[in-house]
Amino acid sequence: MEQTLTLTDDMRLVLGLVGFTMAMFLFERIRADVVALVVLVVLGITGLIAPEEIFGGFSGNAVMSIIATTILGAGLDRTGALNRLAGWLQRRAHGRQRRLLGLTSAIAALNSSFMQNPSVMALYLPVASRLASRTALSLPQLLLPVAAAIVMGGALTMVGNSPLILLNDLLISANNNLPSGMATIEPLTMFAPLPIGLALVAVSLLYFRWYGSRRLTQELDQAGSQTTPARTESYFAKTYGIEGDVYELTVTADSPLVGMTVADVEGIYGAPLLLALKTGDQTRLSPPADSRIWVGSVLGMLGPSAAVSDFAQNHFLRLSTRLKHLGDLFNPARAGISEALVPPTSPFIGKTAAQLRLRKERGMSLLAINRDKQVILHKVRDEPLRAGDMLVFHSIWTDLAATDRSRELVVVTDYPKGEQRPHKFKIAMSIFALTILIALFSRLPVALTLMTGVAGMLLTGVLRMDEAYASINWKTVFMMAGLIPLGWAMDSSGTAAWIAGHTIDQLPQGIPAWLVGIALALLTTGFSLVISHVGATIVMVPIAVNLALAVDGNPTAFALIVALSASNNLMTGSNPIISMITGPANYTPRQLWRVGGPLSLLYTVVTVTMIFLVF
Repeated sequence: MEQTLTLTDDMRLVLGLVGFTMAMFLFERIRADVVALVVLVVLGITGLIAPEEIFGGFSGNAVMSIIATTILGAGLDRTGALNRLAGWLQRRAHGRQRRLLGLTSAIAALNSSFMQNPSVMALYLPVASRLASRTALSLPQLLLPVAAAIVMGGALTMVGNSPLILLNDLLISANNNLPSGMATIEPLTMFAPLPIGLALVAVSLLYFRWYGSRRLTQELDQAGSQTTPARTESYFAKTYGIEGDVYELTVTADSPLVGMTVADVEGIYGAPLLLALKTGDQTRLSPPADSRIWVGSVLGMLGPSAAVSDFAQNHFLRLSTRLKHLGDLFNPARAGISEALVPPTSPFIGKTAAQLRLRKERGMSLLAINRDKQVILHKVRDEPLRAGDMLVFHSIWTDLAATDRSRELVVVTDYPKGEQRPHKFKIAMSIFALTILIALFSRLPVALTLMTGVAGMLLTGVLRMDEAYASINWKTVFMMAGLIPLGWAMDSSGTAAWIAGHTIDQLPQGIPAWLVGIALALLTTGFSLVISHVGATIVMVPIAVNLALAVDGNPTAFALIVALSASNNLMTGSNPIISMITGPANYTPRQLWRVGGPLSLLYTVVTVTMIFLVF
């Protein structure tokens, strides 16, 4: 780039808008989506972007891809896919903590390659909580390695995170301002960053395997925050003595339970909690007290392993730790344990659970009563209820929601309010797999491929249309669509070329391209600490393309360095993934910097090295 560009009024205006955006994102005086909307309006009014193009960001592939991946993730969430995954992970780990941590992180990384990273993290928070409640690992020990793997896994495909989704649109825009005779920059295919992503995921897993987990444990010990925050399972175990796992017990011909009712079994001293019953083709959660038990009936019972095993042996029952018959019933996305308060106006006051027929008419099993700090566990169904009683139930969430809406009880436990559809699990996974196959073997645009999967989930009833609308993060959509034209203006006004030219003038002659790439990666990472990863990508990609032209580098490689480095923030809450785990794990800034900082440096080295090897 021999010619020196003159700073024009249009360039000054674009630089002013960039500065305004950075300042607003840094000081958070105005919401990020409002800032993006203001920038969009100014670009249109000043004529920096033609009026007919100013809203092009809303219809761009980037925005549509984000909408599609969000809806696909919501569809998988409705079927309880990741809750099933938690159980699978626990079985495969065989009680070994390092193996569990590695497996969980690796699968999370794989999930993040096809879903928006914040959506994956939101789905893995309850998974991590469930795993932490059943292992010696605390929630803080689990969440940071999983979050890091999700960030790294976002580099496996072009739809894993917002910067990569944006990249192709910005590269296409850059083509309009390339020097004459320069070859057109081709958009990247769905799996173009796969080798880089695999290397990043491997580095993350190895980092926490050999160094990061030990360092994190030391930091947590020093801060005295090694304990796991209160979780549903540990809370009920501590408060009510309700603990253990669910087991299936099959009734044999020799069992004394044959012919008994559910109420009879519950009256046996030391019997585990009977939560479900399968007799013949009829399967029921919270079976009515008068339900009969016959040979071949399957009981779903909750209790400590030793207690359940003793009960099975004493009553000639076949014990199974795998839920072959009742798995869907006990899917945490569909059912679970909750607390509900009896208000002074409740019609339940003075009546027993047996009289109210809670199981038969409402599908709710009463497990315990907390009355004036006294916990009642024995014969709770025969205890008249009082105002102020705290009741512990096991039920399907939809049944609990119906009782909650009736105001007869006040549910105090947070539970999934939306309808769960575990019976649609196979359909959802089939649609998801078909979507990936289309992306692999067709030349369709990524956004169109993902929307094909969305249409499939809507048509098959995995999701309803209003649920799809509700799953979309409209703040992200408006922020991205509003800032995309700023990237176009950086190119069309010559601002990016001007910045690149002046940057090269300050660098020593003959500087190698890889060194410029490292500087670009570090600068982008620095931007992402101050402004959003979306903002950093939009500002830096046009500059990266022009820097590549100035040093005879590959524009695609330099742009990819920016897109990947924009997500390289494992230390501060400006990364949405880190902000989501800071509260539940109670991390301090010092802990995040001391554990995440070295990994971010490794991220930069691996990213630049792999990109220059691949491209």
